[in-house]
Amino acid sequence: MAHPALFQPIRIHELELPNRIVVAPMCQYSAVDGRMNDWHRIHLGHLAMSGAALLTIEATAVLPEGRITWADVGLYDDATEGAMRETLESVRRWSDMPIGIQLAHAGRKASTEVPWAGGMQLPSGHEHGWQAVAPSAVPYHPDEHAPVALGKDDLGRIRDAFATAARRAARLGLDFIQLHAAHGYLLHQFLSPLSNQRTDEYGGSLENRMRFPLEVFDAVRAAFPADRPVTVRVSATDWVEGGWDLAQTAAFAKALEAHGCAAIHVSTGGLHHTQRIAAGPGYQVPFARGVKQAVSIPVVAVGLITDPEHAEAIVANGDADLVALARTILYDPRWPWHAAERLGATVRPPKQYLRAHPARHRQLFQVDGPADPAPMWIRDENGTYR
Repeated sequence: MAHPALFQPIRIHELELPNRIVVAPMCQYSAVDGRMNDWHRIHLGHLAMSGAALLTIEATAVLPEGRITWADVGLYDDATEGAMRETLESVRRWSDMPIGIQLAHAGRKASTEVPWAGGMQLPSGHEHGWQAVAPSAVPYHPDEHAPVALGKDDLGRIRDAFATAARRAARLGLDFIQLHAAHGYLLHQFLSPLSNQRTDEYGGSLENRMRFPLEVFDAVRAAFPADRPVTVRVSATDWVEGGWDLAQTAAFAKALEAHGCAAIHVSTGGLHHTQRIAAGPGYQVPFARGVKQAVSIPVVAVGLITDPEHAEAIVANGDADLVALARTILYDPRWPWHAAERLGATVRPPKQYLRAHPARHRQLFQVDGPADPAPMWIRDENGTYR
């Protein structure tokens, strides 16, 4: 393939990317009091060597009670900011990949156990639990404790917390922010009529249900440097009759674009316990295509994209501008290297790893600066390594 679309550069706001592969945010449930630690250095450092175009830090709570679990990462005080700074300094010492952060509030899906311990909601009296909040006092599952409906003062406090986290992200030198308005968390809860049953100006009509997420976007956009992009992740459908759907997502995407959003990352689901998801390779791509038809800003597709040729087709056919990898790149952290080899493109791995690639594919690599005099050991016809 002479010029694969997957490895063509793209610009998001002022951010120049060398290819169309992005690492999606993936919760690790391994923080201590919201603070990153050695696990995050290993995890993010590993992915920063992947050859993707950019890396997104996992869902990061803007308030302690906004964490999904008690072990989530936060960016809400000096301690969490300091721990993230140490992690980023370590990763950046060896990688120049752009790094962004997904800012989030879990709403009614907060105060849960880590997934490998069951993932159940923890009551406020539990040592790792607290009272969850939401647009309305409607629990995610009927058997769970009902969240407390947010008052207008609470909305102002949460909006300000998002803005404060954005300023902390700016101080950390993060290259972009992604707002989490997907997967059933707080901003998605405001959007969906299944979870938002308010009767004030933040509930009812589509315009009203979009009001708080747009206010949060505006606050974050104002708090983050103007030359760095702010993007949004959305769930394009609740997969439930009468819930949030693609038509409403398209309207929200248009509104976000008008407010200065730089890109839309399209996922689905997560809001309601009765969802029925028709999962399969690329099952969310049609939703990305629908959003792309509504806006002119870049659109990111995600969801069971595992094959390089499939990823290439998504971009080449215009279904999305970029593809995001999550579990795929956890399983194969060198996926972009392998995709470049399959599609006949180039990546730029660390110089320390050059010899790991078969000699016959040396031309796929681009190396900055003087070439290593012996980047790989090659065995000649006499059995001698040189």
